[in-house]
Amino acid sequence: MIWNGGEYIGVDLRGTGERILRARPQNFGDWVSLVLATGFGVGLIPVMPGTFGSVLGLWLAWTLELSGWPIGLRIAAEAAIFLAGIPICGRAARLFGQTDPGSVVFDEIAAMPLVFLSVPLVFSTSLALPAAVLGFIWFRVFDIAKPWPVHRLERAKGGLGIMIDDVAAAAYAAAALWLSLVIWMHFAPR
Repeated sequence: MIWNGGEYIGVDLRGTGERILRARPQNFGDWVSLVLATGFGVGLIPVMPGTFGSVLGLWLAWTLELSGWPIGLRIAAEAAIFLAGIPICGRAARLFGQTDPGSVVFDEIAAMPLVFLSVPLVFSTSLALPAAVLGFIWFRVFDIAKPWPVHRLERAKGGLGIMIDDVAAAAYAAAALWLSLVIWMHFAPR
């Protein structure tokens, strides 16, 4: 914790002296939100936290794929994760004192499985590794570049604004992944 003349002004979570948190977590819910929003601390990595959060999202996508659930149940689970992310990210953003802090990576984690709804990550197929790599790359490209309307969606207030732009980036990435694999299969040696 960082104190200024006995006054609490923030928490140094990265060990850099930077005040990461602008408000003291007041209760268990605040702490749970911080742990989940930062991807169990992955978001506190000082470089490319969104990329590392997306790696966790890739793991989540693979786990959901391995669950054997029908597509309807997977979509329901992903919708539940998205809806849970709105208050989690909103609460964490308030604690960080920022609109969309880089340390909050729950949005990347929750959105990554959406990329693979149309292209399964079944590792018994020859396309699994290319699909995983391409899906990851496409998601990061669209999440960082924020083409229209992704950037506009980010303007929504609170946790919804944090979450919804990543869902839109995932939709773009899913389309790009599907098209990439169609092209891949067309030109791949048989």
